[in-house]
Amino acid sequence: MKFGVIQFPGSNCDQDAYYAIRDVLEQPVEYIWHQESDVRNYDCVILPGGFSYGDYLRTGAIARFSPVMNAVQEFAERGGLVIGICNGFQILCEAHLLPGALLTNNTLRFRCKYVHLRVENDSSSFTHLCRRGQVLRIPIAHHSGCYYCETETLKELEDNDRILLRYCDKDGNVTEEANPNGSVSNIAGIINAHGNVAGMMPHPERAVEELLGSTDGILILRSIVERLA
Repeated sequence: MKFGVIQFPGSNCDQDAYYAIRDVLEQPVEYIWHQESDVRNYDCVILPGGFSYGDYLRTGAIARFSPVMNAVQEFAERGGLVIGICNGFQILCEAHLLPGALLTNNTLRFRCKYVHLRVENDSSSFTHLCRRGQVLRIPIAHHSGCYYCETETLKELEDNDRILLRYCDKDGNVTEEANPNGSVSNIAGIINAHGNVAGMMPHPERAVEELLGSTDGILILRSIVERLA
């Protein structure tokens, strides 16, 4: 199996994702430049965090028109696994590969801290090594991480088990105080209707070694590896 990490102008978590896949999970991985038009040689494509094109227009709005995104859409339509992390999540929403939008944090401030996440779906390709209700400790780093969607979309997400992760306290309680950015229903990660495209604001690639403060992110990334295997 092979992973591809897309590099947009402004990506700053591409090397983190590359390191986590190559050095921690020991899987083949390559960088994919944003001007590429074919990603068929990969089994999973990662859209990493960062500030694609400086977020000068709107987070993910310019990157959504990069040539590689047409290839990503075709890849996803064929059933390929795609995960967008932080800015990658924003790009997937802008590209309509995932529903909803990421708005400015309700604090109007950049939030960079470890948060607790409750696993809501333990059967997806991205979380099947977790157990439902398990609390993960993974960091966030964003200014526009407030997930928003219409009431009808939220109901569809909830009814079809498409919410992967919710912000919670250390005991797994989903509360307003545990929500770092004001996301609707404390949503931190979702999947598409077919279950092969995921988006999440927390950074699993930054929680893969004890030296970093947590290894909970490995559960997300290794879930992908084992599902592909």
